[in-house]
Amino acid sequence: MDNFIVSARKYRPITFDSVVGQLHITNTLKNAIKNNQLAQAFLFCGPRGVGKTTCARILAKTINCTQITTHHEACGVCESCASIQHGNSFNFHELDAASNNSVDDIRNLTDQVRIPPQGGKYKVYIIDEVHMLSQSAFNAFLKTLEEPPSYAIFILATTEKHKILPTILSRCQIFDFNRIKVDDMANHLQSIASTENINFDADGLHLIAQKADGGLRDALSMFDQIVSFSNREVTYQAVINNLNLLDYDYFFKVTTALLDANLASALLLFDEILNHGFEGNTFTSGLCEHFRNLLVCKDTATIQLLEVSENIKQRYQEQAHKASISFLISGLNIGNQCEINLKQSKNQRLQIELMLIKLSHLPSALNLSNNPNVVQLAEQVKKKPENLIPALSHTHIEPANTTYEATKLTNEIKEHNPIALAYKSQKKTTNQAIEPSASLLKKVALPANSLIPDLNNFKNSNFVTKTNEPQYLTGNQNNEFDESDLLTTWKAYIALMKQKNKMSLAALMESNYPILLPNFEIQVLINNTLQENELKAEKIDLVNYLRNQLKNFSINVTSIINSTNTSKKPYTSKDKYNYFVEKNPAINDLKNMFSLTFD
Repeated sequence: MDNFIVSARKYRPITFDSVVGQLHITNTLKNAIKNNQLAQAFLFCGPRGVGKTTCARILAKTINCTQITTHHEACGVCESCASIQHGNSFNFHELDAASNNSVDDIRNLTDQVRIPPQGGKYKVYIIDEVHMLSQSAFNAFLKTLEEPPSYAIFILATTEKHKILPTILSRCQIFDFNRIKVDDMANHLQSIASTENINFDADGLHLIAQKADGGLRDALSMFDQIVSFSNREVTYQAVINNLNLLDYDYFFKVTTALLDANLASALLLFDEILNHGFEGNTFTSGLCEHFRNLLVCKDTATIQLLEVSENIKQRYQEQAHKASISFLISGLNIGNQCEINLKQSKNQRLQIELMLIKLSHLPSALNLSNNPNVVQLAEQVKKKPENLIPALSHTHIEPANTTYEATKLTNEIKEHNPIALAYKSQKKTTNQAIEPSASLLKKVALPANSLIPDLNNFKNSNFVTKTNEPQYLTGNQNNEFDESDLLTTWKAYIALMKQKNKMSLAALMESNYPILLPNFEIQVLINNTLQENELKAEKIDLVNYLRNQLKNFSINVTSIINSTNTSKKPYTSKDKYNYFVEKNPAINDLKNMFSLTFD
């Protein structure tokens, strides 16, 4: 029985043209060989399984080939090519930095570099996973990397370029390998399956390529596994069963049920998915991906972004005609919010079922937004928002109350459905009877993220005033009061500040009681500008409180810094000493007795 060789080794590329999905790398290397412009150090970086080490071996074999082809590829038959392919070449050295990461290992490598090639033109050193070298090993490698012998070429390979020292990066030509595209990977799998006489279908190979996430080695490993599992029949269902993937068919069925507002069918399909052992977040992310693919199919220019087989692509196009863009965008928003909530929820199934409930009501809600009666009512709201509150237009209201009503209405517009709000407002404030259609009465509740009329003009209309800045209370009352009444109210406000935990302000007001001046002017003596700023920040609330409690809307509060309180505070050691000597002269005698100093 022959030894089995895995596909990743058996079909490993041996020429630049056979490398999959890295045309920008292979063309550059071939041109460098053609023009004899080879660098002394290369850095190949990129994800796993994209051909970094493979390209390094092909480069090493090509530059030492004695019979290089006209396409600048290695011949594969000369003595140099054969020795490298069999792993017994003295001009080709491959070092695993994960297990040889010390200074001693780099010193041994440096000693080998001093020996010129016995046959061939170059000695090539491939250091794989170079980011695993220690800091000391990197430093020991710097000089050799910067000024190697003319016959030495270093090829470094890594999956984590950010871990490599900048001094190493500056000495290398850097080649960034891309993730291999799904179509390129699927085509490569087809060629291998054809060579091995394995029956396959394109849908199954596309699934393998998508699951591999850009790594060809992962795709080949999964391919070997499925060939063994299905007895050389790589079908779509075999891939689904072996890789434990959610079938596309489930998402097509769930979407159809949601478009038909068939909530029961959607919930039963989700329960079936859970019974097959799939996690809820797998279903949610898959449904969002399905909506994204449908949205991509809405425009012929973006269909190329769909990385699926032709059969599946046809099904996506058919279902995309049935789903509106509004439904897909709203569905993506709801699904994305559900994914966020799943991370914090203890009952993940309930979160997903709530998502399905919302999605099943989306079609009816979107149809409501296109209802002629609703559109006509929304236009009235948009063009004449003042009709919503005629009482404000014909009744004199104090400015403070007007602000309150406007703020309340603005908050309702933000938090509730604008069409239902418009209907309720007109019904309460006018004698005109509005007769909405039966569909409007049944479907007045729209989702928060559904399509609604533009409310910019409504929000910025004249009767809605800005309420971000506090305002002084105004009125016609000017009751008389004396200093005793003022002091009582002042102390009550101090108690209120203590309840609100504004202890600094309360202490300021306790230490600086007010002075009543003519024309109801209240003056507060303070000690510094810091206190002045703190009082200014509270001034409007304080004045409004005094006006309301004393029933006098002419009250005003001003502050003035006490000019008599400008004595210098002791800060230095000498200042403090002089200050205490003034209080108690005996301290000076104590200092002289023990020969004390200020420090």
